[in-house]
Amino acid sequence: MSRIGKAPVQVPKGVDITMAGREVTVKGPKGSLSWSIHPFVEVDIDGAVVTTRPANDSDSQWAMVGTTRALLNNMVQGVSSGFERKLSLVGVGYRAQAKGKILNLALGFSHPIDFPVPDGIEIETPTPTEIVVRGIDKQQVGQVSAVIRGFRPPEPYKGKGVRYADEQVLRKEAKKK
Repeated sequence: MSRIGKAPVQVPKGVDITMAGREVTVKGPKGSLSWSIHPFVEVDIDGAVVTTRPANDSDSQWAMVGTTRALLNNMVQGVSSGFERKLSLVGVGYRAQAKGKILNLALGFSHPIDFPVPDGIEIETPTPTEIVVRGIDKQQVGQVSAVIRGFRPPEPYKGKGVRYADEQVLRKEAKKK
């Protein structure tokens, strides 16, 4: 049985959570998110506390309860405080510049990369070698960060590339003669 699924989700002040049919909508100061609940899961909203439980007591339904609880918690946290992911560019001449809804990247290729920023995401470049991805949807923030990192993942010999700010790149020793 899921220990995560048994824990209630605390809804902070300023965040409103409603349920219409199987559709849950969370509104807060940063925006609103909605999501369809899986049929295996029952959701109870009681004031500032949201609890989840299975429709009946099978193991697969308990697994879905834990997932649903985690997703609801991420939605509440996203509309109240938001999520952010920091990326750093390591390499000579590697630069990033945010221009409106376009992120311009120079990553050592013969051409610059223009990445269109999706709706619901804000990208900021405090320095030319740092990128900050912000948004209210945790999955979307992670996906956009992974796509940006995928343009030039860190390589193990010199460590050059786009990496998460907290990522440790394992370095390999160069080939010996």
